[in-house]
Amino acid sequence: MQLQKFFCLLLFTILFVTSCREHVDNPYRDVSMDDFVAVADDAYQVSARLVKRQIEEMVRQDSDTLTADYRARSHYLKGGRWVWIGRRGVSAQADTLLHYLKQVGEMGFSPGKFRVREIEEDLQRIRALDLDTLHRMSRTMGRLEYNLTKAYLRYAVGQRYGYINPKYIFNRLDVVDTAVVPRAYRGLFDIPMQLPSSGYYEYVLNKVAADSVGGYLRGVRPTHPLYARYQEMLSRPGLGAAARDRILANMERCRWRLNEYPHQYQKYVLVNIPSFHLRAVDGEEVLEMRIGCGTKETKTPLLTSAIKRMDVNPQWIIPKSIVKQSVVRHLGDSAYFASHHYFVRERKSGKIVPPSAMTAAMLLSPDYMVAQEGGEGNSLGRIIFRFDNAFSVYLHDTSSRDFFARANRGVSHGCVRVEKPFDLALFLMADKSSPDVERIRYSMTADVSMLGKAGRRGEGVPDTLNRRKLISTLKVEPRIPLFITYYTLYPDPSGKMEEFADVYGYDRVIYQYLNNYR
Repeated sequence: MQLQKFFCLLLFTILFVTSCREHVDNPYRDVSMDDFVAVADDAYQVSARLVKRQIEEMVRQDSDTLTADYRARSHYLKGGRWVWIGRRGVSAQADTLLHYLKQVGEMGFSPGKFRVREIEEDLQRIRALDLDTLHRMSRTMGRLEYNLTKAYLRYAVGQRYGYINPKYIFNRLDVVDTAVVPRAYRGLFDIPMQLPSSGYYEYVLNKVAADSVGGYLRGVRPTHPLYARYQEMLSRPGLGAAARDRILANMERCRWRLNEYPHQYQKYVLVNIPSFHLRAVDGEEVLEMRIGCGTKETKTPLLTSAIKRMDVNPQWIIPKSIVKQSVVRHLGDSAYFASHHYFVRERKSGKIVPPSAMTAAMLLSPDYMVAQEGGEGNSLGRIIFRFDNAFSVYLHDTSSRDFFARANRGVSHGCVRVEKPFDLALFLMADKSSPDVERIRYSMTADVSMLGKAGRRGEGVPDTLNRRKLISTLKVEPRIPLFITYYTLYPDPSGKMEEFADVYGYDRVIYQYLNNYR
């Protein structure tokens, strides 16, 4: 009899589950030894070996491919400790986690993808001692241990860093074939951001033993100003599937932990590709204009940088890819080169090659450059706004302005063409009364077509050109933050939410990955 009481007491200790003080009252306040008469049943026996076997079975059966799922399996495959099950039974932190998991529906996700029902039912079985041959204590504890870890990592990582990794997904989206590399991808995303380190997952699991799951999950909620607005929109009745997917994609963008955001700055420039608009903000001052950006085949990359310089009347050094595609076939056609204001220069000597002496090998050689004269008719227009980036894309004026009247303004090879270049230049200047304002205005209208080809004595330069008033470059000091973004739901300057077409199909890519949670 004493041995039976000892066994019952030991089992009671193992099964005892303290509740989450924040959410649930202690369900065992009135439990007595008389409640454990049934423990002689085999279904109530607890075996560490059987719990481990059940976890191993769960790992074998789990074929989900998310990083969090791999990490959950890896933890147990490498002999990691049990996180939720211990000598005191099930950790009280399981109730805290369940409280947060029950809210995933408000995020547009399926509770089933976080195994909410299975977790809740197994917790209830253990608490009520509602066990049988199908739901033995050891199997139930093993199942609960694995499901809690899997759901916890999915939720914590997704809320802290986003449920997809945009660096991985978008930089493996567009295939580019080259002669050197048979299969390569076009870079489309280069925004500095935080991503989980290799030690992050164990760090999160350690929060369970430290009784700090609730505090941690509260702390990883997205803080982006638009997230709450999107979540409110998601809760509106009667949403169609397309509207719901659009909201979910933009909510996911708000989960990404970028190193910099526009709202951190007083003065910045923001380009939103789906809206084909640029917004320059300086406190209450807002300058808006239309833009043209990359086509669907030559997408403008998403990036964060800072505008550092303005070059007036720039020459356009034509990329070799465009030379190969569009220029080489016009060899020998001097009229073509003249009408487009193209010329070829040897890089080392600086000498200009006459059309009659050009060869295809020369045009494609790195020792020569094909350039377009600066000034009127130049593809870069009269001014270019430069910033550091890995893609050789910039903001610039354009000599072809008809496209600004179109709805879809995907027209470039990746650069951003701006509708009001002088206004943008003035916005970037710290001193609006500087003499450089008039110098920029004059330089953007003067005939400078011969400057790039003129010799040391300036032969061919019009006498009417006032060289003293010309300005070729101007530093932007301090540098102005630039954000090239992609939001298909974004507020106008008054705060009203506007909807834009998914011109590059990025929304579709995002919610296809989010289907792992829906």
